[in-house]
Amino acid sequence: MTITEAPLVQLGRMLAADGYLFTTTTPATHERVNRRPGNKQARGVRDVFGWSRPFGPGVLPEPMVALMDAAGVLERNGDSWRSTVRFSSFDGELFVHSAYPTTDPDSVFFGPDTYRMVNAAIAAVEARDRPVRRAVDIGCGTGAGAIAVAKRAPGAEVAGVDINPAALRFTEVNAALAGTPGVRPCHSDLLTGVDGDFDLIISNPPFMIDPAGRAYRDGGPQGHDLPLAILDAAAGRLAEHGTLVLFSGTGIIDGRDPFLDEAAERLADSGLAWSYREVDPDVYGEELDGPAYTHADRIALVVLTANRGRR
Repeated sequence: MTITEAPLVQLGRMLAADGYLFTTTTPATHERVNRRPGNKQARGVRDVFGWSRPFGPGVLPEPMVALMDAAGVLERNGDSWRSTVRFSSFDGELFVHSAYPTTDPDSVFFGPDTYRMVNAAIAAVEARDRPVRRAVDIGCGTGAGAIAVAKRAPGAEVAGVDINPAALRFTEVNAALAGTPGVRPCHSDLLTGVDGDFDLIISNPPFMIDPAGRAYRDGGPQGHDLPLAILDAAAGRLAEHGTLVLFSGTGIIDGRDPFLDEAAERLADSGLAWSYREVDPDVYGEELDGPAYTHADRIALVVLTANRGRR
């Protein structure tokens, strides 16, 4: 998807000025709500930019439609129109991201896991007794994590890195909406595109086993392949007293957590102090019906936090 950033920023500011708010749900909840009687067509702004429902002339104010056209986010099929982006509210900001359903290979996802990861990142910043001078959000997506850190670490250099150009464009727009000039979008495979060490490294990478191989969702053949690669990359780039916050998911098999087992092995000789906890013991239950999770008891969400002491 090709977007024009300036009118998209204007659109976001117009929505914010109108008091627009929307909490993005899981795709399963989104599908259930949209199939209710009366929810097939949009009747207002939240239906268009939150629930991604089709709409027609007269539903949105004309200045809003003009900005959508200018930004390249309005699909028209006769009198049936559709926004190719959504706007979600969190932490006092609006974040633009891909419309539902997120089926395109370059889709940029925002949802409940984003809220959880950003809250974990905020807690890490607030728990530090030293300022954050350099931070990086690996696989930044919408830039929500990078923006939350930048808001709480004024003057810090905060890189939002991703391999998806669409994610970097959304991060640019969202940083402008939030007024966080310290956020720098950067194309990078893990940390290969950025230099130096970091006081804070955060990440909410794809962690599902996804037969379709969608970049925003697929964590590799075991699901935790990409999170482990991020752990390896981050372990070597933490500054003295630096912190890693890695938000991930894991399939629990016969009561065993294979991600925890592999992470513990990799961290054993790293010199890092670390902790690991389940944030939610049972998510994405619908995936247990598919072949990728035939042997899993459940899918859990976890946060791994690692800290480097004095070198």
